[in-house]
Amino acid sequence: MEANTRSTGRLPAAFLTPGSSSFMDFLAEHSPELLPGRRTLPPVQGAIEVPHGTTIVAASFPGGVVLAGDRRATMGNMIAQRDIEKVFPADEYSAVGIAGTAGLAVEMVRLFQLELEHFEKVEGTQLSLEGKANRLSTMIRGNLGMAMQGLAVVPLFAGWDVDRQKGRIFSYDVTGGRSEEHGYAATGSGSLFARGSMKKLYREDLSERQAVTLVVQALYDAADDDSATGGPDVARRIYPIVTVITEDGYRRLTETEASDVSRSVLERRLDQPDGPRAELL
Repeated sequence: MEANTRSTGRLPAAFLTPGSSSFMDFLAEHSPELLPGRRTLPPVQGAIEVPHGTTIVAASFPGGVVLAGDRRATMGNMIAQRDIEKVFPADEYSAVGIAGTAGLAVEMVRLFQLELEHFEKVEGTQLSLEGKANRLSTMIRGNLGMAMQGLAVVPLFAGWDVDRQKGRIFSYDVTGGRSEEHGYAATGSGSLFARGSMKKLYREDLSERQAVTLVVQALYDAADDDSATGGPDVARRIYPIVTVITEDGYRRLTETEASDVSRSVLERRLDQPDGPRAELL
């Protein structure tokens, strides 16, 4: 590429023009073709075979919230990837887990991270947790065209609400509809089984360690009944990604911590294959 010897080194005018604190609005005004929702897909026939992420779970406890995901991506009846990462930090006090079309989902997360960072730089303060949940809702709605063609992205968003001093969980549908979940939530193909598991085991007074164990138990139960969800893979040392968000911020469990919890769950399943049981009454 030929060097531009006439460049003054200044940013293009678009970057120097006052505007919205939303990076998505900035992109829509100056380079709308770069937005995922503005792309024109070629005509296709039949189902599109691309990797899909599966189960994401979350649970709140008095000091925060836990967000976790299994590591399997599937493409039709094939395992496309065994160690995919589906849970990402959104910013210092929130995280997002992805289910749906893996490539588009990861791209949406990167844009969401940029959106929150851009707001903080322009406004000089962080967006509220409610505001972050709304921004993610808008981004999902922008993907509606591709969702209607089978390329849906359905994330789960969780974070520490600095104003309310509590952990909160938000779930979405493919149209961007947002719902606040109380206690626990799950999304993805194995969510039916994970939700049933958490429904029986969840209590409002869980400790952080118990909440972490709860989500790992739920992911195990999802993998037990849903072929698209991967369980702890001891042979390959692949364990669920588990993140904890408290007033101290976002933290991802280390490989050793995730391994310890997963192995303890597996150990107990040797005696109780169906896992812990709630009292009948």
